[in-house]
Amino acid sequence: MSMHVKKGDTVKVISGKDKGKQGVILEAFPKKSRVLVEGVNMIKKHAKPSQDNPQGGILNQEAPIHSSNVMPIDPKSGEPTRVGYREENGKKVRVAKKSGEVLDK
Repeated sequence: MSMHVKKGDTVKVISGKDKGKQGVILEAFPKKSRVLVEGVNMIKKHAKPSQDNPQGGILNQEAPIHSSNVMPIDPKSGEPTRVGYREENGKKVRVAKKSGEVLDK
């Protein structure tokens, strides 16, 4: 399954409880069409004491959200934009619909 966003993209949340927040995609799960965005959809996880966390306790961490609820940020204007595709020297690249700027590095 192909997604319009990938790891490392700066995105804006367009719906849900965190609408309007911006963050970087930490991880993408294409099979489930979900993404993990930094600082978005925070949950509390109860952790038992373990070797790497001897204290245990309640941890705050991000939970995945559906990829349809995020839009990439246009590198030119800094606004959310839809994604188009174009072929440049034999490679398929993602393009911002608002400015025509290439989103892939």
